[in-house]
Amino acid sequence: MPLSAPDELGAPHGALHQEVLRFYARQMRSLDEGNVAEWAATFTEDGEFSANAHPRPQRGREAIRQGAAEAAAKLAEQGVQRRHWLGMVEVSAGPDGTLTARSYAQVIATPQGGKAELELSCSCEDELVREGGELLVRRRRVHRDDLARS
Repeated sequence: MPLSAPDELGAPHGALHQEVLRFYARQMRSLDEGNVAEWAATFTEDGEFSANAHPRPQRGREAIRQGAAEAAAKLAEQGVQRRHWLGMVEVSAGPDGTLTARSYAQVIATPQGGKAELELSCSCEDELVREGGELLVRRRRVHRDDLARS
């Protein structure tokens, strides 16, 4: 589809793609800066976060927030700063207005006084919905490249 062609939501595809990129920029910055409540608020109340590195999905915004808070506390205790870098983002819109966003994610870890290193390489698939005019993640699936797909 040409970038200027309307997508299923009636918005130019390029504008929709840019909106999703801005959403991810805000979301990942919130997580990397330790603002886990702000990050968790980017999920729907009944949102789900699953990863092949976790034994079971986190269901519900509060469970997602709690998991992120525990991870952030552990990283702070270790003196490690993480940065999430999303790229190769592909966005498609369904007939009901739900968006599917697929991306690659790299997680860079920098220990205090140390050298930044690529810690993880992942692929992600999100189901995004609009609530109150804002994009939110209803379902996120993360697949670490170093682990078998579950």
